[in-house]
This record gives sequence, structure tokens and C-alpha cells, in this order.
Amino acid sequence: MFKGFRRNSHEFVVLLILHKETVSLSFHTAFEEELKVMDVRSFQLADYQPVTELLETVLSEECYEQTMEAFARQLSWDSELVLVAAVGDEIAGIMIGTIDNGRGYYYRIAVHPDYQRQGIGKKLIASLRQRFVQRGVSKIMITADEHNEPILSLYESLGYVTADFFRSFQKLSIVAG
Repeated sequence: MFKGFRRNSHEFVVLLILHKETVSLSFHTAFEEELKVMDVRSFQLADYQPVTELLETVLSEECYEQTMEAFARQLSWDSELVLVAAVGDEIAGIMIGTIDNGRGYYYRIAVHPDYQRQGIGKKLIASLRQRFVQRGVSKIMITADEHNEPILSLYESLGYVTADFFRSFQKLSIVAG
């Protein structure tokens, strides 16, 4: 005898009952399988339109304007610190980082609403952290402003503490120009 039920929106579980033993088999949806092929990579010119659309979707108008200026500066200085998360041929997330005075900064992260709470933000943070470490930064900081205040708990869940939050971000070269 078997019974099937949905554990969450992405997983279907089948309970197979055999002679007083219960065996649980999980079948993942195509959506979850698609996330397994998520690729975090450096920004490429072909990503420009989908990235700007993503930022417009996720960010407030004021935050979008500020972010686009910093994004343009960072691309002209060091595009290897601008990462995108691609799922199939879609851009699901972006992370903009910078190095200023020997410190690495997570400037802005945005994940499309359809892909939020699926580990993409954490993967982007981990990937940029790896690049900062490879470059030998003395410390990694998170820019903290009114726009990313709601996601500071994401960084805390990854081990960052209040002392890692940089609230004077206006002084950063990618912001100040």
C-alpha cells in the first residue's frame, strides 16, 4: 500500500508500507531540480537587461537609482565582484560587491521574488566571500542602509555580527564616485 502527500511546495513524498515497515521516498519537482543547476558567475554584458529588470522589480525606486550608479561604477572598476545567479537562462539574483581600502564590502543583493527563500542569496554571499578571501581583504563588511535593513538577518544567519555592518556606506568609492 502507498500514500502520497506534499511535504512542501517542491517535494512530493510517497510512503510505501511493506509488511509493517514504512519506507519514505522523496520525489522532487522539476522546479527543485532546476535550482540544482543554478550557476553563480561573474556578470556578463548580456546580463545587463535582465539584471536591470530584476533590480527594478526588487528594489524601491530610490534604492534602484542609487544601486544603478554604484553598479555602473563597480562594473567599470572590477566586474569580477558583480555576481549573478542564473537558473537555466534566467537571472535569479545579483550581488554587487566592492573592495575599498583593503576591505571587502557586500554592497547590494537582490533575488527575484520567484526565487527567494531558496538559498540563492546565501550562495551569492558565499561566492563573493570566496572572491574576497582570494584577494586577501583584511575584513569583510556588509553595507547597511535603510534599503537592506530587512535582510541583515540573512547575514547574521551566516555568522556575521553587528560589528560587520558598515553604516557609513556613503563614503565607499562606488557610492561617492
